[in-house]
Amino acid sequence: MAKSYIKSLKEYEAPSEFDERKILSAMKKISGRRKPTSVALEEKTIKDLKRLADKIEVPYQVLMRMFILEGLKKMKKAI
Repeated sequence: MAKSYIKSLKEYEAPSEFDERKILSAMKKISGRRKPTSVALEEKTIKDLKRLADKIEVPYQVLMRMFILEGLKKMKKAI
């Protein structure tokens, strides 16, 4: 059986849309508990995230959470 990677699926290529509701939703405290996690990123990646977050005026941690949630949503649709 040939391997298929999620990034090669058509659904994964759809552009991410950032709207105010999603940003505010990502910034709100979730009623359940969150578990802190750690992700090792290259310094350049962090700088890029911070630069992009400044442009859309959100904290970079919120931007990372948005990327993770959007990616998870796309992956769930693709599988």
